[in-house]
Amino acid sequence: MRWRRKRSMRIKSVQQPHQAELSTELSANEKALREAFQACSDIVFRPICFNPKILLIYVDGLIDAPTLEKVVIKPIQYEGGSGGTNEEPLSGEAVRNRLVALSQIQTVSEIDKVIDGVLKANIGLLVDGDNRALIADLKGFEFRSIEEPAAEISVRGPRDGFTETLRINTSLIRRRIRNPKLKMEPIGIGQFSQTDIVISYIEGIVSNTILEEVRSRIGRIRIDGVLESGYIEEFIEDSTWSPFPQIQNTERPDIVCAALLEGKVAILIDNTPFVLIVPMTFWTGLQAVEDYYERSIYTTFVRFVRYSLFNIALLLPSLYVALSTFHQQLIPTNLLISIANSREGVPFPTFVETLLMEFMFEGLREAGIRMPKAVGSAVSIVGALVIGQSAVQAGIVSAPVVIIVATTGIASFAIPRYNFGTAYRLLRFPVLVLAGLLGLYGIVIGVFLLIIHLINLSSFGVPYMSPVVPQVPNGLKDVFIRAPRWTMNRRPALFSGRNKTRIPKGQQPSPKRGGAGG
Repeated sequence: MRWRRKRSMRIKSVQQPHQAELSTELSANEKALREAFQACSDIVFRPICFNPKILLIYVDGLIDAPTLEKVVIKPIQYEGGSGGTNEEPLSGEAVRNRLVALSQIQTVSEIDKVIDGVLKANIGLLVDGDNRALIADLKGFEFRSIEEPAAEISVRGPRDGFTETLRINTSLIRRRIRNPKLKMEPIGIGQFSQTDIVISYIEGIVSNTILEEVRSRIGRIRIDGVLESGYIEEFIEDSTWSPFPQIQNTERPDIVCAALLEGKVAILIDNTPFVLIVPMTFWTGLQAVEDYYERSIYTTFVRFVRYSLFNIALLLPSLYVALSTFHQQLIPTNLLISIANSREGVPFPTFVETLLMEFMFEGLREAGIRMPKAVGSAVSIVGALVIGQSAVQAGIVSAPVVIIVATTGIASFAIPRYNFGTAYRLLRFPVLVLAGLLGLYGIVIGVFLLIIHLINLSSFGVPYMSPVVPQVPNGLKDVFIRAPRWTMNRRPALFSGRNKTRIPKGQQPSPKRGGAGG
């Protein structure tokens, strides 16, 4: 207990350091700042010989140097008074009011705040004789341009995606939701990284209970640095050991905006294009962005195909092993004879050869992801064809197993979200082991255990299988089918706030008969 008490006191002291006040003497402030930035070659201290003396501090490469010369240095040197040769000293207040032509300026009086502002790509301006400093926003670092996300390509819909710059990402959301009720709450996490995080929601639509839970979980995080959204995700998810993701991540602004309009909360992290969305349900993982841009009848058909494929991705290898090993009487005679002929000379049992081929397929898939894009897809496809054909000719595996594994792999690619598909790739192996040990009984046991786990799972207090379990009739319009948009007039009841009306009733299309010429 004593060790825990000391550790908590140490964490508290790190999070709330002593704030040293700035001095009226510029030399003392410069000395303190140089000590803080000792051995930091990218920190620039630029004095300006003026009356009084002025010191600029910034990080080389993170600020807009041409704008700094034009907007800050030249006005001070030439517009401040007779080319900087004024006999009467110019006060710090005058510099603050008349010489710095920047829109976002903050006045601070602590050295730690000056250091923090400079490290966040701002410039610090200190004037001799003044115990306050200016922190001016003059960011000018390089960033990736807005382009379509490679992992979430859509046939129809917007083509822009998030980047690694936080303010660009917030602007992409603000462009779509132009309402002051869209809130962006800032927070900093990471003792060393001081990563900027924004909690975004729509006031009145979001559930206050979920919002407070998000604030509480993020506020509890104590970490050295946050380099990607996955750092935050592991700290705030409900069940760490579940294979199913309970937090949705996306690179698409339109998906984030649609989630915000449903009452969800978005978490934006600087230096990553992936935005976290909470809460997440099981059915969200099976929905693609085109489901809401295409007509409902087409989307409903595609969803049935998709749900069939994800069941194939989970159960097809297990069913093949169970039927060919324990329940041959359930296989048609001609097909059973064909399978027996193809297995002639194969040295391994059906379970072993299926497991080997599954591991090989997963290895090829992982190799294709890690290799350069120009050769990754070619290597994975050619490797699968060559290895599969060679293994069949060598008599190591049978042809039906190659067909089963290939079909399973194709079906797994139909799952829209990568992390959700990974859960099925992981679960396929324990179900396969149960099928190899107990046959169809093992598959039934595995499916029952999976359903029980999904029913008990939750995301920020919202049941993972909702609106099916517990059943919310209004929410079923967007689960197995996608009803026409004019019928989905209510927001999801389990995670929306007091404003639950999404679309007013009575908007069913009813064109007038006869047309313009009638």
